[in-house]
Amino acid sequence: MTDHDPATTFTNPVLAGDRPDPAVIRVGDEYWMTYSSFQAAPGLPLYRSTDLVNWRYEGSALPQPLGNTFAVDIAEHDGRFFIYIPFIPTRWSELTEPSIFVIHAPSMRGPWSEPIDLGIRGAIDPGHVVGEDGRRYLFVSGIRRIQLADDGLSTEGELERVYDGWRYPDDWVTEAYALEGPKLFRRGEWFYLVSAVGGTAGPPTGHMVIVARSRSVHGPWENHPGNPIARTEDAAEAWWSRGHATILRGPADAWWMLSHGYEHGFRTLGRQVLLEPIDWTDDDWPVAVADDIGVPQAAPADAASQDAAAGFEEEAGAFRLGERWTFHAPSPGEAERLRVDDGLVLRARGDGPAGTSPLCLVTGDHSYEIEVDVELLGQRAEAGLLLFFNHRLFCGMGIDGDRMVSYSGGLPTHWREPAPAARRMALRIRNDEHVVTSWYRLPGEEWVRHAIRYETSGYHANTVGDLQSLRPAVYATGDGEVRFRDLRYRPLA
Repeated sequence: MTDHDPATTFTNPVLAGDRPDPAVIRVGDEYWMTYSSFQAAPGLPLYRSTDLVNWRYEGSALPQPLGNTFAVDIAEHDGRFFIYIPFIPTRWSELTEPSIFVIHAPSMRGPWSEPIDLGIRGAIDPGHVVGEDGRRYLFVSGIRRIQLADDGLSTEGELERVYDGWRYPDDWVTEAYALEGPKLFRRGEWFYLVSAVGGTAGPPTGHMVIVARSRSVHGPWENHPGNPIARTEDAAEAWWSRGHATILRGPADAWWMLSHGYEHGFRTLGRQVLLEPIDWTDDDWPVAVADDIGVPQAAPADAASQDAAAGFEEEAGAFRLGERWTFHAPSPGEAERLRVDDGLVLRARGDGPAGTSPLCLVTGDHSYEIEVDVELLGQRAEAGLLLFFNHRLFCGMGIDGDRMVSYSGGLPTHWREPAPAARRMALRIRNDEHVVTSWYRLPGEEWVRHAIRYETSGYHANTVGDLQSLRPAVYATGDGEVRFRDLRYRPLA
């Protein structure tokens, strides 16, 4: 068994906000992470840590996704780094079925190549491993396997089923069986296959982490006698739908598991990154030993104090595209809509918030305020501030020069807010644990509270059938350009 340093504690999540399907790799004494970025551009944000608790953004590996970017895997081989990526067809992509690609780089900092099509269709969730034979393989949802060429940039042969999973009791309440998310590592004489079953959304008790092992990458695979090693057993727990895990060696050679989960009562925030300690039995099985991952836990050895949530004011000359803001559902070249000129200038697109690609901000705060100064530069533009889940579900407000347009449930409301006709106006939204209140003001005047408030606890994946999160967003639709100034975000205690 392994002892964990009690000197410092941390509280989950270790990376707040919607960061599903974390893929983590150890590089020397550092750890690098990315996660499913779905319909975001830039995609695949890269985070670095030295202690598994505090993570720093270092860039994005995918400037323009080719589709909905699902769960990836990061691998290092012969000094080169690879990210294996499943893209899912969307309204804006050219793909017709799920397809697995790869990008590669000389280091985790890049530069990353353009995506290379591996020709794998109808599969998601790639997991890379080097077998005892020295050959490279990808395991995918199913669980199926295909051999890679030595350079990792093409495949040899066809997908073949290699593992049937572990079956939970029929009376367990889950979304679906859904054997997915294979992550593989080698420890001693064993290869370990970490997978997820139970469905990633649906009931809180669905998703779970299972483990199998084999002395050969070719199997046969023996299921862990203690499966599942992690699961939400009761909806009263702090974290729901726990799954899609990576197990790896951490500081001081202790072992840890990173997974994702929904926070009880805050599905709106999406699936957040969870950390918990792993011990090993005398017969070499991993065990998740934390009784409750929702309370403070002993941190990895020499971990720094956990960073607190912080607000920001976006500086026009240092707009953090990728780190803070991403375009949702981007067309090719979406970033060309954005320029800096006495603020952030965004070219309008589409015929309403549902038809444009808003700039969205991932947040993990229960309560926060966001405000921005909006100036219409085009005669037929509309722009504003939203809480945005996807093109079917959002709320907020915008101006078009003649009136204020209010949105709720993804639709314009019948309420005509008596805001003055103006081409420049500051807008503010406060989300206080799902209760949303808005304000607006003309330059130099006092804030006026919008007459209508919204309750957004239902703005989540189970409502819409889309694995997104509710995010602050700015949008510009119609024709012309819009200037955003003084964009501020502030967590509320």
